[in-house]
Amino acid sequence: MTAWHYKAVTRSGKVMEGTMDAPDEAAVLRSLRRDGATTLSVIPAASAAPWRLAALLGGEDALSRQEVMHVTRELATMLHAGQDLDRTLRFLVETAPSRRATRVLEALRDDVRDGAALAEAMARRGTSFSRLYVGLIRAGEAGGTLAPTLERLAELLESEQRLTSTVRSALIYPVLLLAAAAGAVVLLLTQVLPQFVPLFEQSGAALPASTRVMIDAGQAISDHGLAGLLILLILFMLFRAVLRLPGPRLAFDRFRLRMPLAGALAREVMAARFARTLGSLLVNRVSLVTALGIVREVLGNEAGLRAIDQATAAAKGGAGLSAPLAVSGLFPPRLIHLLRLGEETAQLGPMALRAAAIHEEHVRITTQRLVALLTPGITIGMGALIAGIVSSLLLAMLSLNDLAR
Repeated sequence: MTAWHYKAVTRSGKVMEGTMDAPDEAAVLRSLRRDGATTLSVIPAASAAPWRLAALLGGEDALSRQEVMHVTRELATMLHAGQDLDRTLRFLVETAPSRRATRVLEALRDDVRDGAALAEAMARRGTSFSRLYVGLIRAGEAGGTLAPTLERLAELLESEQRLTSTVRSALIYPVLLLAAAAGAVVLLLTQVLPQFVPLFEQSGAALPASTRVMIDAGQAISDHGLAGLLILLILFMLFRAVLRLPGPRLAFDRFRLRMPLAGALAREVMAARFARTLGSLLVNRVSLVTALGIVREVLGNEAGLRAIDQATAAAKGGAGLSAPLAVSGLFPPRLIHLLRLGEETAQLGPMALRAAAIHEEHVRITTQRLVALLTPGITIGMGALIAGIVSSLLLAMLSLNDLAR
């Protein structure tokens, strides 16, 4: 008998993790299936801890998101074309974009050749393939719809990539502008303004209050700037450590969703991710309760997770999904309406995917609006600050001229 470490989603939507003694991996899968659980991963218990340590230390081969997306699209295309899985995996190995990807895909192909299912082989490489990914592949294999499942997975990954790229790309210019503004202000305070300090001291004139403030600020930055940055870094690390606690994390996530402008964007992103993931699972014939349990793993917001837990409890009692989500007040009304329509027409999966497409478009529009507000705001703020420094310097120079007269 061998000890196997497993992760699975129960009928109630809970993610369970444990160890089971069984002669082989198939026996573990059969046992979990009899209990009504959807298996996410099964690996030998003896190798589970070393794999986790290797992943933390960066020593385990893992595919990037871009590589996973490429592999998924190639698998879907070749299986749709009628190629068998072994030939498809061999092609992926031969066309892998990097040595790391080659090693991962070779191991995947070897496991499949040894008789493992594709989902089982992917589950052994959890750093490359997420629980959601493995769960969908397992559902596709069980239903004989692996090629369509891979197609939907590729669309899901590409949608996630577009969503992330939209937000990141839009924020690049405001961040660079803010960094340039901060650099210009620091340069004026620490390099330009100190050049005039000896002249002011020799004159003995009383400097305007604004000029004294600017000179003191520049001196403080020169003397304690590095120490201040270090303190800010420590405070940031402490803040992140505090956010790992359930209470502070819940409060922060609720605050983040309620913020003006940025909160609207956060709600749209959460709604798009929730709807896209839920719809993909339901279309692949995963039960609603199990799908909600898997969605919890990818949502990334504690307040949203509480709302999903309430929805899961309602779903177990036979109630709908849209009503408890509406009570939470965290999801956009459009998502609630489309989910309710999907429940009424028995098309919850397709309507969730439709809602995801709408909210992804709203993310793009909201991001553009935020950037349109941020860019001139930063520019005006930078101009006002630099104008304040220059005007303080000019006031001091004028006071010297008055003294000379």
